[in-house]
Amino acid sequence: MFETRTLRSRLTLQILVTIAVIPFLIPLYAMVSRSFSGAGWGNYTAVLSVPGFARFFMNSAIVAGGSMVIIYLATLMAAFGFSKLHVRNKEVYFWMMMVALTLPEVVLIAPLYATAVNLGLLGTFWSVILPIAALQIPFTVLIARGFVDGIPDSLFEAARLDGANTWRMFWHILVPLARPIAVALVVLVLIHAWNAYLLPKVFLIDEGMGVVTMLPEFFRRQYNDDTPKILAAAVVTALPTIIAYISLQKHFERGMAAGAIK
Repeated sequence: MFETRTLRSRLTLQILVTIAVIPFLIPLYAMVSRSFSGAGWGNYTAVLSVPGFARFFMNSAIVAGGSMVIIYLATLMAAFGFSKLHVRNKEVYFWMMMVALTLPEVVLIAPLYATAVNLGLLGTFWSVILPIAALQIPFTVLIARGFVDGIPDSLFEAARLDGANTWRMFWHILVPLARPIAVALVVLVLIHAWNAYLLPKVFLIDEGMGVVTMLPEFFRRQYNDDTPKILAAAVVTALPTIIAYISLQKHFERGMAAGAIK
């Protein structure tokens, strides 16, 4: 643990943090500064003038919102079951789920595509929302279980003695107490779902169902790309997640810290 009671220790820690942050700030600065090359703010005007710009944002909001709802409910239920319920061989199931963390989405594209075709989901938002949720749930369960482990068992035992069933314990005890970790889950899922490119590109075959991560493609040419406008599109695409993180930063950090402690 760092001791920051003295001025010297605070200055040392600040210098170390600043040095650690610089490598992450350099590409961000380069992206933003380069996005103003040439036409300046005109590059951003061109991005906002892309046909169907508002629809792209709406489609991304649908994908992100649907993913967040599914992941939030599934994660809390799974964490509750793994942590507080007596389920035979639950540790085996838990580690089987953790194995899914080793599977990148790119190697699953072919089976996911075949499944979407067989279920008639190709070209619908469900063909993107469900895979995003399935690929994120193992990680979010890993975080949420640590948080749920920290909730005293006596609360659930007292509720059971009062006649509460499993569903009421989940809804009236776990869900209210899990608000800090819920914010962390929302931010993590929003960043991942909003920035999704490969799955929407493959499964949303209708041109009117594009997402914001496809905006840079409007400025790609056959022989050379309009780099400033591509970077301006990247900045516009990243703004919602940056604003969401800054707005929820304190709750996010508290939730992540709580989820890391068992």
